[in-house]
Amino acid sequence: QVQLVESGGGSVQAGGSLRLVCAASGFTYNLYSMGWFRQAPGKEREGVGCIDRSGGTRYADSVKGRFTISRDNAKNILYLQMNSLKPEDTAMYYCAADGRIRSYCPPDELFVYWGQGTQVTVSS
Repeated sequence: QVQLVESGGGSVQAGGSLRLVCAASGFTYNLYSMGWFRQAPGKEREGVGCIDRSGGTRYADSVKGRFTISRDNAKNILYLQMNSLKPEDTAMYYCAADGRIRSYCPPDELFVYWGQGTQVTVSS
């Protein structure tokens, strides 16, 4: 079965950096688009960005220029490099897998497989 396990979260001061890692198993990872999402307390989950199977990316406006998504298809690993972190980036971060094979990043609602999340806390 599909399994996604995030790690790398933690507490950091504003302006700092973190790298989140998502280990994927149970499916043909290199064929699927992958996404990062986040949910802050009292807020709805929002898409951070996506990477398609060829490495094409899409980012939310709020993280453009600060966050970078990458993937290692040989190791079945998804990364989220977060730089210049702000207090408003504080949230639980989740990786997710597309529900079907496609060559592009789908709309957020089509991600159907989810990890358990990793907490990121940014203090001012």
